[in-house]
Amino acid sequence: MPLKLTNTLSREKEPFQPITSGEVSIYCCGVTVYDLCHLGHARSYIVWDVLRRYLIWNDYKVTFVQNFTDIDDKILNRAAQEGCSMNTISERNISAFFEDMDALGILRADRMPRATKCLDGIRTLIQELEEKGAAYSVDGDVYFSVMKHSGYGNLSNRDLNEQQLNVEGRVRDSEGARKKHAFDFALWKGAKEGEPSFPSPWGDGRPGWHIECSAMVREELGSTIDIHLGGADLIFPHHENEIAQSESATGQKLARYWLHNGMVNVGGQKMSKSLGNFTTIRALLDAGVSPMTLRLFVLQAHYRKPLDFTNEALNAASAGWKGLNQALSLGTKYANVLGWDKPEILIEEIVIDAKGSTDKSLHKSKQRFIDVMDDDLNTSGALAVLFELARPLRALANRLDREDITTTPKKELKDLYPQWQLLVRLARVLGLKTEANENPLLGNDRFPDESQIKEAIEKRKHAKLNREFATADQIRNELKEKGIELIDKPGGTTDWTRL
Repeated sequence: MPLKLTNTLSREKEPFQPITSGEVSIYCCGVTVYDLCHLGHARSYIVWDVLRRYLIWNDYKVTFVQNFTDIDDKILNRAAQEGCSMNTISERNISAFFEDMDALGILRADRMPRATKCLDGIRTLIQELEEKGAAYSVDGDVYFSVMKHSGYGNLSNRDLNEQQLNVEGRVRDSEGARKKHAFDFALWKGAKEGEPSFPSPWGDGRPGWHIECSAMVREELGSTIDIHLGGADLIFPHHENEIAQSESATGQKLARYWLHNGMVNVGGQKMSKSLGNFTTIRALLDAGVSPMTLRLFVLQAHYRKPLDFTNEALNAASAGWKGLNQALSLGTKYANVLGWDKPEILIEEIVIDAKGSTDKSLHKSKQRFIDVMDDDLNTSGALAVLFELARPLRALANRLDREDITTTPKKELKDLYPQWQLLVRLARVLGLKTEANENPLLGNDRFPDESQIKEAIEKRKHAKLNREFATADQIRNELKEKGIELIDKPGGTTDWTRL
């Protein structure tokens, strides 16, 4: 069957058909660079990385664009707190973003535009909307008139008239009093004293958040793209507003498919910085959680469903990855012992041997992988195929680790070679790759030395100060697995003892 994706706009699972045969244009909403990325960001970008990898694996030429929002109230507030420039905050967090995404094995986008580098396109788009009567200016601010776009509310399934009734009687702020409709939104914001600003026909100021993405999509990919990506929290108002702006200006559909990933939840609430319940990617990696464990944790759930973040779930993912990593490492670790030639060269197709059940079985495994991935990117089902392929390979790896292969027939060793190759190949589609060190914080020793323990305690203390409690618990649990019990005492000190 063809690849089917759930389109948020139609709320249906639709066969994927790109605008141009064999080519796919994708725009993914990026981060606002005022702080480090958290696990919610990791989930989104891991999932869309897998979509991109799967399309490439299916011989599509993919152009993947992901933006940086490098001017925003949050960035300005952080700059004011730290007494530095907006650019300093942005550059620092853009560098951190690349470090975190690279660690997680996420392919870098083909192009990564920044809002501050797209000001000409933003101003041009606003002027076009004004000329078409879809935007109006008030005292240096410019607003989009939502009533001018007949399809407004289709993506989020909202009725504007009903929404308008819900806000009747509420006290409006000074901005709301100037709007023609309560849901009109800013395209351009007049300059405020002490804030960075840029020139425009409406006076100095800066762009609104929504218009930035509309302008960058058009500048990088054109008026209509194949796929627009983002988290479910962006459906309204951000993506709804993007559609209204872009389609009002061009008269063309902005994107054929709108895909949204579910949220990461902590204690039933969405993980977010505003709620203070977030755990940064950096903190998890520093605490010793391996990058591939995080990928596996994310991919175990369907991308559209909520993902509950608990220590138990993370520990389960760690155990699952340990076994899978053992199977993936088999060919490179024991190639000479097994007599496998050139294990780094992966076969592109497994040739069916009419007399051999093994190769037929591999074809069935590969087809099951394709079937579940074609069914709205079911990575949970795809992982099930990987674990099934890995089972005999892991058993062989265990025997080799014990230096016991005398009981294994040579034919069995030979037959497992194409199975290992297929496992590696399919794992790469999910972005999973072997890791030599599964616990970079404490190493591979059962009993870490005193300096390692103290370092882990300091990392845990830092995590607790930053309200990253899940990370703090993860460090405690990993130390316990290594035979170290932590004892928290009054005054914030922590002692430890060996179990």
